Amino acid sequence: MKEFIVTIEDAGTRIDAYLANKNEDISRVAIQRLIEKEKVLVNSKKTKASYKIQNGDKISIEKEKAQEIELKAQEIPIEIIYEDKDIIVVNKPKGLVVHPANGNPDGTLVNAIMAICKDTLSGIGGEIRPGIVHRLDKDTSGILIIAKNDKAHINLSEQIKNHEIEKTYIALVKGKVKETEATINMPIGRSPKDRKKMAVVKSGKAAITHFKVLKRYDQYTLLEIKIETGRTHQIRVHLSQIGYPIVGDSTYSNGKNQWNEQGQFLHAKSLKFLHPITKKEMYLEAEIPKYFQKAIEDLDKQITKQ
Repeated sequence: MKEFIVTIEDAGTRIDAYLANKNEDISRVAIQRLIEKEKVLVNSKKTKASYKIQNGDKISIEKEKAQEIELKAQEIPIEIIYEDKDIIVVNKPKGLVVHPANGNPDGTLVNAIMAICKDTLSGIGGEIRPGIVHRLDKDTSGILIIAKNDKAHINLSEQIKNHEIEKTYIALVKGKVKETEATINMPIGRSPKDRKKMAVVKSGKAAITHFKVLKRYDQYTLLEIKIETGRTHQIRVHLSQIGYPIVGDSTYSNGKNQWNEQGQFLHAKSLKFLHPITKKEMYLEAEIPKYFQKAIEDLDKQITKQ
């Protein structure tokens, strides 16, 4: 059960739109379905999706329980970057979903980690997300921390919440970026046009992305990216919004690329954080995938020939 108190800034908004923006993991259509089932109450009374909320309204929402998924350990090859009794850090390959969900009941990173760690995973993430502290999109490769116990999970979650974990990404984008470095500060929320997408919207949550140019090519730019916030699809949305979509991103661009690779050229390269138990400063890197490295080498050769 989640509860919200409407502020004057949100007054006059349709309740389904308001709740969809407040809950990034649930669509507006799903909110409307919950309203029909009287799982959404305003001031303890049932409501309609068209109701325009008022300042001071107390809204409660009871989400439907996720369909039960039987978790099983699976032998899926995963590169382990670091491991001790409290955490395991891996290099997630592109195309691998992080945790099971409806439509992806198995074959996920969680299934792979269960085979590696057996019964030593934090339970805070719930039955289908054991040990998962943060996520990467299916088609984003790179470094991820998994907590092996609840104490480590709580500490890492606090570090993420307080923006104390430094995340660095590498991305190949379309176009020649003019700025040497810049900051994108634009709020992100559900797209009002397509609820499966995220977008820059005034009513969205604060999102800050910093980028620096590593190399410029004729039609592409290689960027180093650091994020202060962790909104859904944040890097992909921000770069697309300013006119430099990530190469291979089929959601926020056309997905086509000259290397015929499926999935975006976005890689979580490194993490800098304090070990949740020992408090030792950790800096770990995940090697760039071969297909991504090949693309960079191909582009470098083009420069050499000129």
